[in-house]
Amino acid sequence: MTASPQKVDFSKKWYVLSAVGMGVFLATIDGSIVNISLPTLVSSFQTDFALVQWVVLAYLLTVTTLMLGIGRLADIYGKKPIYTTGFIVFTIGSVLCGLSPTIHTLIGFRVLQAIGAAMIMALGMAITTEAFPPSERGRALGITGTIVSVGIAVGPTLGGLIVKNLSWHWIFFVNLPVGIIGTFMVVRYVPAFRPPGGQRFDYWGALTLCISLLSLLVALTFGQRNGFGDLTFLLLIGSFVVFLAVFISLELRIEQPMIDLRLFRNSLFSVSLATGFIIFICLSGTLILMPFYIQNVLGYDPQQTGLLMATVPVALGIIAPISGNLSDRFGSRPITVAGLAVLTIGFLAVSSLDAETTTLGYVLRFLPVGLGVGIFQSPNNSAIMGAAPRDRLGIASGMLAVTRTLGQTTGIAMLGALWAGQVFKYVGSVLPGGATAAPVAAQVFGLRATFVIVSVLIFFALLLSIWGLREERKSK
Repeated sequence: MTASPQKVDFSKKWYVLSAVGMGVFLATIDGSIVNISLPTLVSSFQTDFALVQWVVLAYLLTVTTLMLGIGRLADIYGKKPIYTTGFIVFTIGSVLCGLSPTIHTLIGFRVLQAIGAAMIMALGMAITTEAFPPSERGRALGITGTIVSVGIAVGPTLGGLIVKNLSWHWIFFVNLPVGIIGTFMVVRYVPAFRPPGGQRFDYWGALTLCISLLSLLVALTFGQRNGFGDLTFLLLIGSFVVFLAVFISLELRIEQPMIDLRLFRNSLFSVSLATGFIIFICLSGTLILMPFYIQNVLGYDPQQTGLLMATVPVALGIIAPISGNLSDRFGSRPITVAGLAVLTIGFLAVSSLDAETTTLGYVLRFLPVGLGVGIFQSPNNSAIMGAAPRDRLGIASGMLAVTRTLGQTTGIAMLGALWAGQVFKYVGSVLPGGATAAPVAAQVFGLRATFVIVSVLIFFALLLSIWGLREERKSK
């Protein structure tokens, strides 16, 4: 039998959130710690950066392509066994990564680690949603947002300390104690709700969606490296479109689809997913460009760069629980509109960065960006999870996670290419050393032009959210 909402024991909700928080922290910090170790891995394995970057890419590709399938499996077989398995697989994968004797085995074990991470990342929101009453959902998801921010802010600093004072192996070994404690807490406190029987897994839907997502991710990777007119990029984009069309055709015909497309009839659900995707594109693209600006244009060292870049996650972490509480009291949509308005102002301010910007000037420009994302994210996540029926929480949580990772990948590729294109436009030709070899004036011009376009994207998300607010009020 399915556990009804009346039978949920909310007394353990904070223990459940602690267990989920450990999983979120592991998945968040792992990316930023590994990224900072890439130069060390190049020298340690006596290889080149083109191969070493697959330590990151293999992880990202695996996580993104598996999360939706895992979300659906959780709706069929239960969230707790899959989430617990994810902790165990991630922890074992971390240890094996740290013991890797070659770069190829490291990449292979990163795939294993990513399988565990996909189980954790796909289901964290769903488990939190079930553990808390609707009146406290925003607050709980706001705290989760704070944990994400702490992971982002702490990752580079902790990674730098580990690489400098120990070795790259400990980048992965550091996950062991958190993984063991997290596994124990999941087993002890996360409730084992039994989904309704008679459900079937849509294998063909899962396969076509997996191929479609993989084609898109690899296309973005090759496009960023070889140009978006490259034949490989075009073929992969074609594969993405074809398999996505096949997937949608299958989902419309079968009785128990991988993704119930009727979810998108809910305007609150659709608008929240779309605006979240846009924000992840803009934010991740911004964070990948900033180190080049801070170091190449302003002339700061890596340590100062890390401190300046902490502005956004610190502001996000402070405001996220507050916005979550506000969304519980006043509804999620008005708060997300306010967050997007602040975010639009923030990116307009960022578009005025120049070669003379001071430390204070940088912080004051990026402070509303962090505050805007913090105000927006928790209520938006709450709206997505609140709009999904209980027997679709797993797939809704997986979709939320996929919009985040797809947004990150798309943002890095799109804004990186956009910035480089604007730099070359200013110079008048493509430079052999890339956009980072251009004069400071050209790099600043490219940055300003890029952030004007980002501001337009955020403003579009704001209009979409305002429309969603009007539709919500009409329905009431």
